Amino acid sequence: MGKRIVILGGSESGVGAALLAKQQGYDVFVSDSSSLKDDYRNGLRNAEIAFEEGRHSEDLILHADEVMKSPGIPENTGIVKKIRSKGIDIISEVELAYRFKGNSKIVAITGSNGKTTTTALIYHVSKTAGLDCALVGNIGYSFAKQVAEDPKPLYIAEISSFQLDDTRHFKPDIAILTNITPDHLDRYDNQLEKYISSKFRIAANQQQNDYFIYCADDEITMKYKDKFNIRSNQLPISMKRELPNGAFIKDGDMYIRTGQDFTNMSVFDFALKGKHNQYNTMAACVAATLLDIRKDKIRDAVQHFQSLEHRMEHVATVRGVEFINDSKSTNVNSTWYALESMTKPVILILGGVDKGNDYSLIDDLVKEKVKAIICLGTDSRKIHEAFGNTISLIANTNNAGDAVHAAFHFASKGDVVLMSPACASFDLFKNYEDRGNQFKKSVKEL
Repeated sequence: MGKRIVILGGSESGVGAALLAKQQGYDVFVSDSSSLKDDYRNGLRNAEIAFEEGRHSEDLILHADEVMKSPGIPENTGIVKKIRSKGIDIISEVELAYRFKGNSKIVAITGSNGKTTTTALIYHVSKTAGLDCALVGNIGYSFAKQVAEDPKPLYIAEISSFQLDDTRHFKPDIAILTNITPDHLDRYDNQLEKYISSKFRIAANQQQNDYFIYCADDEITMKYKDKFNIRSNQLPISMKRELPNGAFIKDGDMYIRTGQDFTNMSVFDFALKGKHNQYNTMAACVAATLLDIRKDKIRDAVQHFQSLEHRMEHVATVRGVEFINDSKSTNVNSTWYALESMTKPVILILGGVDKGNDYSLIDDLVKEKVKAIICLGTDSRKIHEAFGNTISLIANTNNAGDAVHAAFHFASKGDVVLMSPACASFDLFKNYEDRGNQFKKSVKEL
C-alpha cells in the first residue's frame, strides 16, 4: 500500500481530499466525530474509501504517515493534540490540492472581509474572457475534489486563515489579501498577531515572478507587512493616494498599472456599489490584468456582475420598502461595510452568536443611518447595551418571520430593511445560508 493518510473531518474539504488522495495512490482513512451527510457518505462508499463517523479511533488515526485536518477542527481538540505530540505531519486540504495541481495557475484570495466577493468577481471576469477556470476553496467546490475530478489550467481559490494554517509549500501565482480585522480570535488564543501571521501565509512561499495584491489603506496590513519576508511583486491598491504600481481611485476613476500596462475606468461603471466594493473591484481588476485579460473584457465583466447570494443581496421591494439579505455578515466589520454603502434610512436586523463583538465600531454609522434595530437571536443583551442610548426603537425576535414583520412594521416607504447580523447564526439556524433563506422566504410572504 502507499503512504497512509488520515483525513479528519468528512465534509466538503475532507471528502474532496480523500478522493484526491485515493486517486494518487494513498492508503486513505476518513474519521469524523459526528455523523456524515448522506451525499458525503455515499461519495466515500462509491470510491471504496474506509471511514468512521461518530468517533475518532486513536488506533486507526495515530498510525498515519500524514493527517489532513479539515479547517473547521480547532487545534485544541484532543485528537489533534495527540497527533501533534506523536510528531505526525498535519496538512490542510489546500496543501494536498496544491501538491497535485500540475502546471495550473492559482489566484488565491484571503482577508477578513471582501474575499468571497473578490473571488467571485475574478471568476466572473475570467469566465467572461473565456478562460478555462474553476472556482474553489471556501466557495464553489473543494479544491482537492476539483483537482481530482475536473482539473483546470486556472484555479480561483477563496482561502480562509484556517485553510492557510497547515500549508507548507502552497504558493499561488497571484495572492490577494483584502484586509485584516480582528476575527476568529477564539481560534488564535485571542492573539491578533497569530491571526495576522496566518493571513500572510498566503504570500510566504511566493517567488520573484509571483504577485501579491494588498490594500495600502488597511492599517493592520501596512503595520505588519514588512515583518514578513515577501519576495513577490507587490501591487498595492488605494483610494487615498496615487500609486506607481497596482491600482488607485481618483476623482471617480480607477487606474491600474501592473508593469507597462495602464488601464482606467469609471467607478460609476462598477456593478457593485459601496466603498468596500470599490476595493474588491480594484483587487479583482488588478488580478484580471495580470491574467492578461483584455481591458474591454474586464470592463464588460465588472459592469455586469451580479452580487452574491446572502451578500448585500436585493430580495424585494414591498410597498416602497427595500429588503436586503446580508446574512453572510458574521462579524461587526462586515456590517460596517454594509451600513457604509446605504443611502436610505435603515431598519437593521442584528444578532446571533456573538464572537466577542465590539459594536462601538459601527456606532457612528448607526447614529447616522439607522432608525430601528431588530434583534434576531437568543441573546440580544449586548446589542441593547451598545445602542440603547442611541436608538429608541429596539425589538427582540427569535425567528426570521418575526424579525421581518417587526422590521416592516417600523419601516416607511423609501426605507431599507437590512439584515446584516454581525454574528454567527448557530443559535437559531443551521448556518448563514439557512438564515438568509429563511429571511428571503419571510420577505416573499409579506
